[in-house]
Amino acid sequence: RWYEDDHFYAGAMAMPWMFAGRRWVATADLQALRYPKDSAIADPVSTGCYLTVYWITAGRYRDHVRWTVATNARLLPDGRVFQERTHVFTAFSDHVGAVYRDGDGGPREIHALDYPYRGLVLEVIDSTTSESKEKLLRWLQDVHVPEVLVGSAAAQCVLFQPFPLPPGATYVQDVPGGDRRVTLLWFLEADPREAWDATFSHLASPVADRGLGRVELVAPFIPTVPGTDTYVDQLRSHQ
Repeated sequence: RWYEDDHFYAGAMAMPWMFAGRRWVATADLQALRYPKDSAIADPVSTGCYLTVYWITAGRYRDHVRWTVATNARLLPDGRVFQERTHVFTAFSDHVGAVYRDGDGGPREIHALDYPYRGLVLEVIDSTTSESKEKLLRWLQDVHVPEVLVGSAAAQCVLFQPFPLPPGATYVQDVPGGDRRVTLLWFLEADPREAWDATFSHLASPVADRGLGRVELVAPFIPTVPGTDTYVDQLRSHQ
């Protein structure tokens, strides 16, 4: 409730240069689909129930970061930062590009957090070395992502590369390996459970086969229903 009612707005959307945001959730059955089990991002790989994604105006990333660090420094002593939570993968990232399944006819990446997509798959890949990351990015954009999108439930894939968290973000830490990291957000027109076996259950193999890096996390999510507790009772397995 803290994130839904307060932090999404006071800690993010109310700030300058942030123009879109959306929360996503992984119920227990979605968490069970994640891989690899020995993920460098999540240990165990099922850790983390929610994913929040924000778009920041191009060219204003650093301006926004300075504002958000200062704002959260004020919210912390005001008792408006809930610290009893686990940050699994928190990062500011530079936008690399987007690939569209249907060409230019559908929503663009600027619309992705407002368009009613039914699912999101987060994929994190670490290149073999920091120097080989550009080669990985070119292959992803020109070859791999277009091939995956053809005939799939994913309408677009947006690519990012993270940069270090700013000084002053004392309650969250960078995940090691950021200089080699690429993040992909696959936006789906179907429930990820419906598309998993055909499209997303085997994303790691092409990357490994080409020696370009290692997939460190593939994790499916569905959108939250803003202002409600929908799915809260489904976050933990009862087996």
